[in-house]
Amino acid sequence: MIHALVVAARERLIRAGIPPDQASIDAEVLARHVLGWDRAKYLMRRHESFPEHTADRFEAAIEQRERRVPVAYITGHREFWGLDFEVSPAVLIPRPETELMVEAALKFLSSTAGSPRIADVGTGSGCLAVTLACECPQATVVATDVSRSALAVARRNASRHGVTARVQFVATSFLDGVQPPFDLILANPPYVPRSHEATLSADVRNHEPALAVFGHGDDGLDDVREVLSHAARRLAPNGRLMLEFGFGQGPDVRRDAERAGLQIVDVLKDLQGHERTLVAALPTSRAAL
Repeated sequence: MIHALVVAARERLIRAGIPPDQASIDAEVLARHVLGWDRAKYLMRRHESFPEHTADRFEAAIEQRERRVPVAYITGHREFWGLDFEVSPAVLIPRPETELMVEAALKFLSSTAGSPRIADVGTGSGCLAVTLACECPQATVVATDVSRSALAVARRNASRHGVTARVQFVATSFLDGVQPPFDLILANPPYVPRSHEATLSADVRNHEPALAVFGHGDDGLDDVREVLSHAARRLAPNGRLMLEFGFGQGPDVRRDAERAGLQIVDVLKDLQGHERTLVAALPTSRAAL
């Protein structure tokens, strides 16, 4: 019976170190993935037996999760801003807190006339670039990444959502070689210090790409400083930079933004009340030039 196997799988995941509530969700999600069922169908038919061959696929999926492979890498998908994105170990798994940037970006773009140019620095799966291209048909987007494997995933996501013609993918570091100016620059750079590696969950530490997780420098903020420097030289006069950073890094990021010659517009908090996203612009004196 499907339900009995899912309950047994939950217990295995708990023994593997996954919190009980998350283990329940993971076991059900993986069952629905191998069955190809939505939740309504699963709830109606969970007292049936697994169809032929799917029981073996479910067992393989649970074995992967016991090794702390993230569910999104097992299923190959993650929802972001209501859209389905392909993900793989080549890209960071999109997080709900990053939707904060989308919300802020859409609010800013709603007051921007014409056809805004957007840059997404370190695009990864393309979740930010593709989402904004979907939400803002008048915009064009340049999405950069140093990882060609990540760019391949992002291109497929752009194709999946029908925005390939308006998103240009560039293999480069930050915005090197990309023609400015931009009305909006978005960035979710790596910012976790290597010294904090042991504090991360096994899911992140052992499976997500280190290139997208760990920032350079003793404090992990060298990549953030590079983004700030690039933005200061590439923002349009009335443009905005929106940059995600980690827990407790707000004071340092504010200081570094000001040192880069940017004016802080806002610092947005996530649902847990932690500072998460810097919103910055060129100072009024420079914007007027």
